[in-house]
Amino acid sequence: MPEVPLTLVQVSAADAAEAVRDRRVDAVLLRSFIDLSGLHAIPLYTETTVVVAPKDHLVAAADVISTEELADEIVLHPLDDTLDWEQQPGQPAIMRPATTAGAIELVAAGIGLLVVPQSLARLHHRKDLTYRPLTEAPESRVALSWLEDDTTDLIETFIGIVRGRTPNSTRGRTPASTSEKAKKPEANRKARTTTGKKRQPGSRPSHNNRRKKPRRRS
Repeated sequence: MPEVPLTLVQVSAADAAEAVRDRRVDAVLLRSFIDLSGLHAIPLYTETTVVVAPKDHLVAAADVISTEELADEIVLHPLDDTLDWEQQPGQPAIMRPATTAGAIELVAAGIGLLVVPQSLARLHHRKDLTYRPLTEAPESRVALSWLEDDTTDLIETFIGIVRGRTPNSTRGRTPASTSEKAKKPEANRKARTTTGKKRQPGSRPSHNNRRKKPRRRS
């Protein structure tokens, strides 16, 4: 799609589905637990869930953390949380941060810990913070979504590119017929026949092809 301009629009996770329903965007990446009514969705990948903590916290000493190990820790739960929790781990903070970015600032200040998908931990990376994989936590599945009644050729091409195909993929092209395929070997044989003749056994090469020696002047 080199001739089609592509514009990226940043939306919050909570507003992603409405953005495509309102036709503010043609397609959107969203978390799978969001209401998908009226939308097509293709799962792309599943993210690891991690716990974000200061580098000098005990969490940093472990390779993997379980939700049980957070039982006595204050765990921040931002209003834009993208994880579908049945029960939030740890102890709740007095107030819920408005955003994940705000919660990261509170983690850096030593107020509590934060559980997020790994991509968000990387997005808000800070030198004074680290993160570790968290077991027994809900996973975050990411899907490409668009309106059910808006499956255009461009949308299908874009979906194919996201899934790994190229615009020049052979999908959808009419394959060459059997008769055309059969003609190619025959044409190649004719080409080989006309480009040169085989020398018969026992025949001598033509003298015309020999290189003449220059005559010595007297």
